[in-house]
Amino acid sequence: MSLLLFAAALLVLPSARARRRLIGSARGPRWKQVKPNGPLAVLAGIALGLPAGVGGVIAGALLGATVWRTYREAVRQREELAASAALADGLKAFVAELRSGAHPAKAATGAAEDAEPPATEVLSAIAATSARGGDVEAALADFPDARQLARAWRLSAVHGVPLADVLDAVRRDLDRRSAFAGQVHARMAGPRASAAVLAGLPLFGVVLGELGGAGPLAVLSGTLPGQVLLVAGVVLICAGLRWSGRLTRQVIA
Repeated sequence: MSLLLFAAALLVLPSARARRRLIGSARGPRWKQVKPNGPLAVLAGIALGLPAGVGGVIAGALLGATVWRTYREAVRQREELAASAALADGLKAFVAELRSGAHPAKAATGAAEDAEPPATEVLSAIAATSARGGDVEAALADFPDARQLARAWRLSAVHGVPLADVLDAVRRDLDRRSAFAGQVHARMAGPRASAAVLAGLPLFGVVLGELGGAGPLAVLSGTLPGQVLLVAGVVLICAGLRWSGRLTRQVIA
């Protein structure tokens, strides 16, 4: 009888998704996720280093700023790869429309409908400028991701090369660059992980020292030489992270 009542309760109760909808509607709109930023990362580092004294505050601020900078550069690389891939896909649709006999303004408008940023903005600018007979090259100068496209447009206008052929060449080049950058980025995952592990080894050594009874935390937080060594060690760690990040970015670039 108990099992039957339990089964009936399961049938009557709303699903987890339905409960989330009901709770969300009762509480109102959800709060947007707080995006990380540089000052917040520095403040978090200061809060973590505060128990270790002035040296801990300085070290925490440096480490927080370094981690934030590394994070932003990784995000920027992913955004650049995504932008190149989106622009290549948008150009593919644009070239197909041009080869079907469509006017550049109409072709750009059609390609922009299914494109993703920043290709949507680039194609919309081409469509608006072409429709009124303006200078497309000048309009594309406002988009850093479309400089190669602007040069191709100028080549077609000055030398009479078919626009579809020039844009298709740009699209193929973007595809090759995106594929190569993606492969290199994936292969550099190992070196990046090794750099992160090496950066964390000093912390592991401090933990081992505490477990062994040496008391390194008391020395680092309670003595002047320890404070100096703490700041110097974090400076070296941050420099190592920055240098390894620079090396990996140069390989990808």
